[in-house]
Amino acid sequence: MRNFKMTISYDGSRYKGWQKQKETDLTIQGKLEAVLSKMTGEDILVVGCGRTDSGVHAENYIANFHTKCTWSNDAILYYLYEFLPEDIVVKSIELVNERFHARYNVKSKTYVYKINTNKYRNVFERKYSYHIPEPLDLIEMRKGAQSLIGTHDFQGFTNMKPSNKSTVRTIHAINIVENGDYLDIEVNGDGFLWNMVRIIVGTLLEVGRGKLNSSEVEKILQEKKRWEAGPLAQAKGLFLREVQY
Repeated sequence: MRNFKMTISYDGSRYKGWQKQKETDLTIQGKLEAVLSKMTGEDILVVGCGRTDSGVHAENYIANFHTKCTWSNDAILYYLYEFLPEDIVVKSIELVNERFHARYNVKSKTYVYKINTNKYRNVFERKYSYHIPEPLDLIEMRKGAQSLIGTHDFQGFTNMKPSNKSTVRTIHAINIVENGDYLDIEVNGDGFLWNMVRIIVGTLLEVGRGKLNSSEVEKILQEKKRWEAGPLAQAKGLFLREVQY
């Protein structure tokens, strides 16, 4: 069997997330598996580097699949380009070690959340950013973000139901970068819980608006109560930017 690694970009606006679901065919995994299965005549399983929520986008999502197909990399890439929907593009494909696993071999991921800070929303970017015209206190937001760096129990920053699964994760960096009319909140970590990045963003935005004090972010971490954190930021502003192996 040959093992192929794919780098994928997709516009998640109309999809129900990455993971294939029985009740809908509007998933990224489902679309990829359908096209690859038709191409190879095999029942292809595409393994992703993780789940992205409904409406979330990806710039460089990593996935892999095994096949007996003997086509060249370029031939497979061309077929995918021709038959996938226009909002899913496989940017590159490479033959890798048979043991490579897109999810289990991940060392860290980087997400970026895009905020349009202009007085008026950009009509052409409205599906890919969260519009916040009021001023934000970036100094306080950066102070609050520092409390999240390191290895912590992020139970207060997820919408997961309580279970035996660990909610401990490591955040390596949070960068808040001004980019013209946009504010990018970049989060790099070893892994993320359900809705974790969007809740982190929602909490930091509450700090920026003055509704939370930056010192309260550490308290939320310690008390592990979801309702004390900020609201869930809209999915449309979130992009998976990079996956490190």
